[in-house]
Amino acid sequence: MQIIDFKEDGRISTEIKRIIILTIGAAISAFNMSCFVSAGGLYPSGISGISFLVQRIFGKFAGLAIPFSALYLPLNIIPIIIGFKFIGKKFTIYSLYYTVLVSVLTDIIPKINITDDILLICLFGGIIGGAAGSIPLFVGASGGGIDFISIYFAEKKGRDVWNYILAFNVCILFIAGILFGLDKAMYSVIYQFCSTQVLKMVYRNYQKHTLLVITDKTDEVYEKISQMTKHDATLFKGTGCYLGAERKMLYSVIGSDEVQKVIKAVNDIDPDAFINILRTESVEGRFYQKPKH
Repeated sequence: MQIIDFKEDGRISTEIKRIIILTIGAAISAFNMSCFVSAGGLYPSGISGISFLVQRIFGKFAGLAIPFSALYLPLNIIPIIIGFKFIGKKFTIYSLYYTVLVSVLTDIIPKINITDDILLICLFGGIIGGAAGSIPLFVGASGGGIDFISIYFAEKKGRDVWNYILAFNVCILFIAGILFGLDKAMYSVIYQFCSTQVLKMVYRNYQKHTLLVITDKTDEVYEKISQMTKHDATLFKGTGCYLGAERKMLYSVIGSDEVQKVIKAVNDIDPDAFINILRTESVEGRFYQKPKH
């Protein structure tokens, strides 16, 4: 593992802020795990869901109280290797710090029963879990686990693997429902839905949109898109059906977090530009991603 020397890096204040933010995010996530997920008997998505499931299986059928960290950390080994090899060492080190801290704090923070209303636990637990999960993404890290796999496919393959992750989570809930009751499994669906929606709403860096821009100032618009996003564009020429005049259209795929600033820039260049924005499920071929170190 590469050790980062903050002083040599010359950005000690930035790195310290990043660690502080990751620590706060990990504390919030661990609080959510203890006081909502554990207290409500819920099953979150991904590796944390497997960890809780195995923990409860050993507790019920073998009478063994296994710490959450003893399951969660070993299950993260393969995703961490993927992160080091394909995503970025610095990104993975910060993610590893976050993952270790979440697992340790989850065992330390007492399980407080905030409310007996299971629906409230699902809703607020999901909201807090989604918000906490987005915090590491904003500072160049991830929550570990399946996040590494989804980021790998999004960046290196240009594919959205959400359906596969969903199927994986369904298997966890199916097993949990058989062993511990369908009610907990079904409530966990509500929890996971709330968590996923908050995460998708708050953080959109790995989502993509297609821009179709009809403008007479294609050169200026293209230069601005390329300058702001590092993405290329394709120029199409056609004929407007209403006036029969020649029209030009730029086609480009950009990150969802870049859409609003690009639209503003295009409108500043050409207030008469016609812009169509389409959500893009996946991209095959070269697509620029901001590098992770």
